[in-house]
Amino acid sequence: MYELIKKAVDDDNAAIEISKMENKDVVAVVDSISQLSLEETMKLGMQFKRFPLGCDLTEVVAGTCASDLELMDLLGNCRLADMIGAPIHICAYAFSDIGEKFGMSGLDVMKKVHEVVDVPLDLDHFGENGAMRLPKNISGCGGECYNKGPAFTECPRGRIHERLMDKELEQKDDKEDWVKLSSSVAVNVTSEQTGDGHAAPLKEAIDIANLAKKYDKGLESIMFVGDGYDEVITGFEKSIEIGADVVVVEGGPFNRCENTTEAFAKTIAAARILSPGKVVATNGAYEHEVRAGLRSGLNMVITGFPKNHHGYMCGFEPGTARRGKFGLPRVIQIINEEFPNRGLPVQKHDLLALATAVKIAGSDYIYPRKIGSYAIGDAHWATLVNSTMYKNIQLKHTLDEIVNLAEGNTIALHGGRFISWVIANELDKYVDEIIIADVDRWVLDNTVTNLQDALDATIIGETDDKKASKNADFSIASSTMIPVKENVLKKVPNALTIV
Repeated sequence: MYELIKKAVDDDNAAIEISKMENKDVVAVVDSISQLSLEETMKLGMQFKRFPLGCDLTEVVAGTCASDLELMDLLGNCRLADMIGAPIHICAYAFSDIGEKFGMSGLDVMKKVHEVVDVPLDLDHFGENGAMRLPKNISGCGGECYNKGPAFTECPRGRIHERLMDKELEQKDDKEDWVKLSSSVAVNVTSEQTGDGHAAPLKEAIDIANLAKKYDKGLESIMFVGDGYDEVITGFEKSIEIGADVVVVEGGPFNRCENTTEAFAKTIAAARILSPGKVVATNGAYEHEVRAGLRSGLNMVITGFPKNHHGYMCGFEPGTARRGKFGLPRVIQIINEEFPNRGLPVQKHDLLALATAVKIAGSDYIYPRKIGSYAIGDAHWATLVNSTMYKNIQLKHTLDEIVNLAEGNTIALHGGRFISWVIANELDKYVDEIIIADVDRWVLDNTVTNLQDALDATIIGETDDKKASKNADFSIASSTMIPVKENVLKKVPNALTIV
C-alpha cells in the first residue's frame, strides 16, 4: 500500500486505483501516510478531494446554540446561518436547557428551528436517552482545555463526562422525534481512543448510529488525533464499524503529537481516503491545524456563534481560544486566505443547486448507490434529502421527463458531474451514443471512463459545447448551477435546461 499511496501523491491513476478499493486496510493507509513528508501529505489529501475521488466542497457548519442564550437569540442565530447557507450544528443539551428556561421541551425548540430554516440540521450531543443533559460547569465551560493547550491531559478542572440522567429520562420519549427532524446525527468514538473522560461509552454511539440508519439520516463519527497513530487507527476502525458516512477529526488539545501540524494533516489525508461518504470535517482544531487541514483535503469546518463551544474550538490558537468567541467569520476568513478567489465557503445558492441535483436524481439513486466505480455524490447528497430545502424545491423537469424530452440516438450532456451520470444512466436504455461536454478535462476524462465502464452506449468526451451539440441530435444542459447553465445556453441556445 505504501508504494501505491506514495505514487498517488502525483499520479492520478494510482489515486483512482485506491479510491476504487472496496475495503481499504486502515492500518496500511495510516502507516503509509505516516511515512510521507508534510508536503507529500498535503498533495495526497488534495488529490483525494478532487471530483470524483471524493467530496470537493469546502464549507462551514455553524453551531448556533448555547445553554444561556435567549430563545430569540437562538432563532436569530439560526436564521443568519440559514441566510448564508451554513448547515446548523445542533447541540441537543443546549436546546433542552433553553427550552427548560422557557417552559418548553428541547424537542419543542428543535421544532421551532426546523420551522424557520431550510438548511440541513446536524444533531449532536445525543445519547441513549435522547438529548444529553449536562451540569452547568460543563454546559457553560469557558474552554480551558483549548485555551491552555496544546496537549490533552484530561480536563483542567479534573471533571469527567458528567450527565444529568434524571433530566434526560424525563424527555426520553422524544428521542426518535429529534432524529426524524434532523438531516444527520453525530456520534463520538473517542471513548475507544482513550478519551473515556471526554465522551459517552461506545454503546451509546452504536445505539444512536442504529437510530440514524433506521431513519436514513447521515451519520457522522467524531474521533481525535490523539497520539497520531494507534489512536488514529482505532478512531477510523470504530467509525467504519458503526457505519459512519462522515469522519470528523478533532485536534486542538486532543492532538498530543510532538508536531501537531503534521499529525493533523496526516489524519485528514488518511480520512480523505477512508471516509465512506467522502466528507471529512473538523469540530475542533487550532488555527495552524485548520490551515494545514484545509491544504490536506479538509472540506468541512464546524464553527460557531458566541457562547457556542464550537465558536472557539476552530481557528484560534492557545491563549486566545475561549468561550464567547465568534468563530464563524474567522473561519470564513481563514478559508479565503487558504483558497483565495474561489468564492468559498459554499453558500446558500450553491446548496440550492446541489439540492436540486439531488432531487432530480431522487433519493434512491444517490450515495451510497453507485454507477460504475463511484457513488452518486457523497454524504452531502444523502444529508440534503432530509432537509427542508430539498422538500421545498419545485423541479422544472423530473428525471423521467428529461429523458422523455430527449430526441434522437445521440444525446449531448453539457456538464460532466454527477447529475449527468444519472441522466446518462437513464438514457442508456434508449440511445447508442452519449456525448459528455465539459471544459474541465479532469472531470470529463473521469466521467467518460466511468460511464463507459458502466453503460452500453458509446460515451464520447468533448471539451467544446458547440462541437458536442453539432454532433448530437439533442442537447441537455445537465447542470443545476445557474451560471453554468447560462454559459451553456450562450453556446447552445436550444439546449434543454433542467433548472
